[in-house]
Amino acid sequence: MERHPSPHIRSVTRINYVRNLLKKSTSTLASFAVLFSTAGCATAQAEQVTSAPAPVTTAAPSETPAGPALWKIADDDTTIYLFGTVHALPDDLDWKTGQIGAALETADTLVTEVVVSDSNTAEMQKIVAAKGMLPADQTLRALLNDDQRAKYDAAMTGLGLPTNAFDRFKPWYASLLLTMIPLAQQGIDVANGVEKSLEASTRPEVKREALETAEYQLSLFDSLSQESQIDMMMKTIDGQDKVAEQLEAMIADWLAGDADGLARLMNESIDEPALLERLLYQRNRNWAQWLQKRLDIPGTVFVAVGAGHLAGQNSVQEDLTKMGIKVDRVQ
Repeated sequence: MERHPSPHIRSVTRINYVRNLLKKSTSTLASFAVLFSTAGCATAQAEQVTSAPAPVTTAAPSETPAGPALWKIADDDTTIYLFGTVHALPDDLDWKTGQIGAALETADTLVTEVVVSDSNTAEMQKIVAAKGMLPADQTLRALLNDDQRAKYDAAMTGLGLPTNAFDRFKPWYASLLLTMIPLAQQGIDVANGVEKSLEASTRPEVKREALETAEYQLSLFDSLSQESQIDMMMKTIDGQDKVAEQLEAMIADWLAGDADGLARLMNESIDEPALLERLLYQRNRNWAQWLQKRLDIPGTVFVAVGAGHLAGQNSVQEDLTKMGIKVDRVQ
């Protein structure tokens, strides 16, 4: 007679799966969190002041090679490439097409949102433990009302996890896990993301820099009110069945170099201007200022940031244009 694992054994296996998933994805955890918390904001963008400058077009000129979008800014002795990334991808996806490889090969500096290295995993785990855990006298499920708890319990059960598995986690952290797990189960993993691949394939002698720290990125969520965190988690649960489909659509537009299409996909659910300002727009302005200063240093720089920052209204390119810096799309 065929023997099947007991529910307890299956539960332990699932928990170990989650632990392994977190361990191998810790270095890109913060950027992944930002990506999926900004996946959808058309309503908020429509509410922007109508007198704002027209957004920079992100459509590719007809003569540019097909593939993920690539831009550049330059002066007499400095060239900076701007590449939009996707933080979680299926395995063995070929995206280094057109001019991406050549641009990366000529770069003397690789810049990502945060440091991408297995060597900083232990430090990142400490940061997550410090920012992602509730006080000892609180549990996640106790923070929810009856309707929220019922929906949350159903989501956990649907993932094959005990309903109390995330009880020590703050709502923003649980929200992230509730996004990552279904994706990983379908083979879409942060371990296959663009940043990991860039780090592995870039020559050791190329200097590495980061625009932000992981601690700063996670603090963007940790500083949200508890009510906002719970709301974010419940919206994640409501869209859990469609998250893989949504990301696959994003990946398709990204591979096609359709930055405008990508912006539309990422901008259709978040209707909170304050959250958009915190997670996208303010950071885009900060990065544009960093890029302006970086032009004063000779060399070739390859900057890789989440594709949502290089698409739509208030993008990095738009901010650079407002500063008088010409942005050319090369792919």
